[in-house]
Amino acid sequence: MVSAILGKKIGMTRSFTEDGRNIPVTVIAAGPCVVTQVKTSASDGYSAVQLAFDDAKPRRTTQALIGHDGKAGASPKRLHREVRCESDKDVEGVEAGQTITVGSLDGTKFVDITGTSKGKGFQGSMVRHNYKGMCASHGTERKHRSPGSISSHGTDRGRGPKPKKGKGMAGHMGDARVTVRNLDVVSIDPERNLLLVKGAVPGASNGYLFIRASKRLYKRKARIQAGK
Repeated sequence: MVSAILGKKIGMTRSFTEDGRNIPVTVIAAGPCVVTQVKTSASDGYSAVQLAFDDAKPRRTTQALIGHDGKAGASPKRLHREVRCESDKDVEGVEAGQTITVGSLDGTKFVDITGTSKGKGFQGSMVRHNYKGMCASHGTERKHRSPGSISSHGTDRGRGPKPKKGKGMAGHMGDARVTVRNLDVVSIDPERNLLLVKGAVPGASNGYLFIRASKRLYKRKARIQAGK
């Protein structure tokens, strides 16, 4: 069975435990998703399941995607995402047109969530890279927020006339693919297709998310997952 699902961030709220603790949680509308394609080693050279989420108006999609979703007996979808599997055994029993709900994550204690972070436009180096700026003492004129000299990083020799890759400078901040690992699953509501996870997830409200069971756990959470 596929241990992943697509969803949409609704917002944040709080959840109270039985002992009265207050836990900040993010509410996610997870699914239902439609399986639009199943790939196997024999047909495509690798194993994967393609999921589709959220209905789209036909005029806001393409003829190719309309036909692709139609083969699975589904209406046009807005978001498509492929979930790679280790072997063909993982896709056994999964068929095109099948519906995947948030109940597929039942029993999962920790999830990894991928989304697109909020775009913050063009920012200077102090905001973008958390630089402290130059000295504000006597003699420094209008250079307090300057990043200073980039020295030999002005060109990346042998790779082109541009600043060396990774050099922290002013530029576009945010609007990037971000994955948050090992978030605790607080509760699952299969009737309303809601998933509550502890903490914040990338992006703004109504942003699309990809949720999967955690693949690489921190040591403490690995012991919890193992029941130790």
